[in-house]
Amino acid sequence: MDKEEILQRCNAICRNTLMDTLDIDFIDVGEDFLTARMPVTPRVHQPDGVLHGGASVALAESVGSAASYMFLDTDNFAIRGLEISANHTRSKKDGHVFATARFLHKGRTTQLWEIKITDEEDRLISICKLTTIALKK
Repeated sequence: MDKEEILQRCNAICRNTLMDTLDIDFIDVGEDFLTARMPVTPRVHQPDGVLHGGASVALAESVGSAASYMFLDTDNFAIRGLEISANHTRSKKDGHVFATARFLHKGRTTQLWEIKITDEEDRLISICKLTTIALKK
């Protein structure tokens, strides 16, 4: 598949899911990464008007899981998240955030992803680590 087909596929499988609720849109893909964008609006704010850490983690797990789906053999394996951790380094009130997932480890059973969430000026908002597992169907 070409880049546009991959992005269309990622966005299509997210309809009527949490990713749809959070307006997460997959916007770029390469040989070793997948990037998604999420708007920062009151829908994803915590009570004091900044991006909720849980929304950032949902974005990170969404892009990491979608990357697993794109880069692994999902015809024979189901991908599940095992663990996610996040460090939030900067707050964000509006605009968009961008999450890019890259493999740190691509094992046959477990995979380790680094997901960097940045703003429009490429400043780090959060950095996350996601461990996924490939389970035989």
